[in-house]
Amino acid sequence: MLLKVTDIAKTFSVRQGWPVPRKVAVRALDGISFSVEQGEALGVVGESGCGKSTAARVVLRLITADRGHVVFDGEDVLAASPARMRALRRRMQIVFQDPASALDPRQRVGAALAEPLAVHGIAKGAAARDRIAAVLDEVGLPASAAARFPHEFSGGQRQRIGIARALAMAPDLIIADEPVSALDVSVQAQILLLLAELKKRRRLAFVFVSHDLGVVRHFCERTVVMYLGRIIESGPTGALFDAPKHPYTQLMRGASPVPDPEAPRRVLIPEGEPPSPMAPPTGCHFNPRCPLATQICREIVPPTRDMGAGRTVACHHAT
Repeated sequence: MLLKVTDIAKTFSVRQGWPVPRKVAVRALDGISFSVEQGEALGVVGESGCGKSTAARVVLRLITADRGHVVFDGEDVLAASPARMRALRRRMQIVFQDPASALDPRQRVGAALAEPLAVHGIAKGAAARDRIAAVLDEVGLPASAAARFPHEFSGGQRQRIGIARALAMAPDLIIADEPVSALDVSVQAQILLLLAELKKRRRLAFVFVSHDLGVVRHFCERTVVMYLGRIIESGPTGALFDAPKHPYTQLMRGASPVPDPEAPRRVLIPEGEPPSPMAPPTGCHFNPRCPLATQICREIVPPTRDMGAGRTVACHHAT
């Protein structure tokens, strides 16, 4: 097991109200657990604000969790010393959603890729330049790109630069936080093919955060579904999307278009608005919008049940 996340919780404090603001607790993560094997891609899906990106940043300890454990290759990331954390981060890299804001506009591409190599003492001078040329070639860019600025590239090319910066550290795990959502559909396909090729060639593990079910189905072997800070369903990607067991996953799947003109169209829309994370409902967080909700759903948090074949679901009425 390369990565094992156990019972992670994270609460933020925000100010609300006027003219006298008060502090309100927002529980972004409410005891989530998942794991990733070497060479495996795990998809993390859900609506905006469900905690996907917070979970990704907790894994890298860019955000400190309130409780829980993140074990990477046998070592607890959340308990690691600064020196050990620096060593671990060489093996865990992130690709951000917006490639334009992820790159310093005043820094040439070569300098942006050389900086982490120098910080971690991996390579300098000619050795760094050779390594930069190699990773640029690996993502489909010429070595001459190192002398240019980020604004001279298209959005897809900038995302390739972001991927190259992650690859330069020779990581075992890449956190991909909505890596294609800011790109055109045709460019999305190119980036996904590139990531799939890198995953196979380097045997990389991915935590792939996305709200696009089609992208996740194409790229990920397993998927977890999040709703308001909790994981409500998980399992092999194909089985989970073909036969979802949680009502929320069923609604998500029903709202996702099928690229087949002969297929019957059935768009399911959940009732009401998503609850505020500052005042989540009691019991199952999905109960105000769930067509199957009963009294037990409003009072008791559903336990995560093992449904067999590697699938779990947190629902009182799942069968």
